Amino acid sequence: MIELRQVTQHYGSSQILWGVDLNITQGSCACIMGRNGVGKTTLLKCLMGLLPVSSGEIRINDYPLHNRPAEKRAPAGIGYVPQGREIFPLLTVEENLRIGLPIRKDKRKHIPERIFELFPVLADMLHRRGGDLSGGQQQQLAIGRALVIEPSVLILDEPNEGIQPNIVQQIGDVILRLNEEDGLTVILVEQKLGFARRVGKQFHLMEKGRIVASDHMENLSDELIRQHLAV
Repeated sequence: MIELRQVTQHYGSSQILWGVDLNITQGSCACIMGRNGVGKTTLLKCLMGLLPVSSGEIRINDYPLHNRPAEKRAPAGIGYVPQGREIFPLLTVEENLRIGLPIRKDKRKHIPERIFELFPVLADMLHRRGGDLSGGQQQQLAIGRALVIEPSVLILDEPNEGIQPNIVQQIGDVILRLNEEDGLTVILVEQKLGFARRVGKQFHLMEKGRIVASDHMENLSDELIRQHLAV
């Protein structure tokens, strides 16, 4: 479904990604893992067109994305929750959620009820400004905003960073429901090993801008953890 072939990326004279090959199949929940600074967020930003690739190809359902601008990602069916959430703090919860409606193919005018089934707190806070919400509530809003377009792929960059444990549990529950009930493909950058093992079906370990190991989550061994994740 999503294919990266020999993707490289540079910040000026510094090379961040080195010939990344990645295959994400439809309906999977893939966790991209690694220590800080190995290129995980850069990889997601290349997927979203927020950073240009220096070489290589990115495709979704054989549709090329690497040579198209960032605004083509959402219409191609990719929802994105960036690190730090990046909601619009001065807009209300409802206004934040409605932003994605024009991108929908059916051009519906109303926020899907599924959003409020997954995140009931958003229904209770529709008229509050996004900036007045707690960090956990803002993360739920960010995920809800990405889901408004009814994506076929949801990309999340460290969704549990700075979030209280009860909300982390809720976010995990939502990811499992989206993946298992709705068949949504999920790509997740996650530092919390327990969370990754709970929701992930596959892992892809990064080291120095390369994918160095990929397998089913149950095969994430203690040796791989020591080698590529332990600090």
